[in-house]
Amino acid sequence: MIGKWAALLLLWVSGLAAQDIARDAASALENDRLDEALALYRKGVAENPRWTEGWFHLGTLLYDRDDYVGAAAAFQRAAALDLKSGQTLAMLGLSEAKLGKSAEALDHLRTARKLGIPDDPQLRRVMLYTLGTLWLDRGEDRGGFDYAQEALDALAREGVESDELTDALGRAVLRIRPPGGDPKLIRAFGEAEVLASRRSKSVEARASYQKLAETYARVPGVQFAYGKFLLDNHYEEEALAAFKKELVNTPHHLLARLGIAGIEAQSNPAEALHFAEEAVKLAPRLPEAHYLLGLVILNLGNNPDRAIAELETAQRGEPTVAKVYFALGRAYARANRAADAARARAEFARLDKLAEGNTTN
Repeated sequence: MIGKWAALLLLWVSGLAAQDIARDAASALENDRLDEALALYRKGVAENPRWTEGWFHLGTLLYDRDDYVGAAAAFQRAAALDLKSGQTLAMLGLSEAKLGKSAEALDHLRTARKLGIPDDPQLRRVMLYTLGTLWLDRGEDRGGFDYAQEALDALAREGVESDELTDALGRAVLRIRPPGGDPKLIRAFGEAEVLASRRSKSVEARASYQKLAETYARVPGVQFAYGKFLLDNHYEEEALAAFKKELVNTPHHLLARLGIAGIEAQSNPAEALHFAEEAVKLAPRLPEAHYLLGLVILNLGNNPDRAIAELETAQRGEPTVAKVYFALGRAYARANRAADAARARAEFARLDKLAEGNTTN
């Protein structure tokens, strides 16, 4: 019995000591006694490895001292204790980015963005910029340029202004990985895209993009960037013309072909077929190319089995893209495969609902 009470007394005393450390560490941090705070947080997590807040504050102190190895290790411990903390995952991702661990950083920053970072706009902005630059480094791989533009546009839309952001946006829309490209051209397109990110500046953005497309009419990539801007803003006929101009400048431009096929798939599938088939030849492993080819063939209405083959190839390459299942449902129905059509429609409904729930902030 004495042993039991002794153990309980020890736990009680330990608890009081842990409270004292937490209080003293918070006080030191609040009053900018950072060396003292660092020592206290180190001591606190050593004595209580499940102290989530202690690990997080230890990580921030180390990050601010450019000790990114130590910071990443601390944030990993904090994240393991609280899987739903977007703030912790964001700091972990930023630490990994500093260490050159791009894949891990991307994964953690994307998850952090989905979880959200309440009441910390500065951290959110650093996170978005870092996401954008990491995606830029990926380039065409896994849609890097498009994801970079989306993240950087979100920053510009919030009113953030900097030369670094403008240049990063210019690279994203022109699809130029750092450090290459003409700095003047990159800056000009970045400035146009900053305008485009703000709805109140849509008229100015279109005029700016149009002027750039005229000034740099024969520069590879420029007409595609202009066409993508037009398509994003629902000027489909003008986008179609820009994509065709890009093919004159860059005959093997894959994305211009996909853009044309996508615009023409519904209204003019006979015209779209040529571009979709060429896209598949240029990129036989690209799911989007097979999806568009399957959709065009489906809209032509004369070969549902071929449409199914292309759409199933797209589905195997991108098994979580809702639109592929919607098209597959139509194709299976056209081929009188009722059970397969029902399964495809159900999967479309599931993925579409999931996508709505995962809308990033």
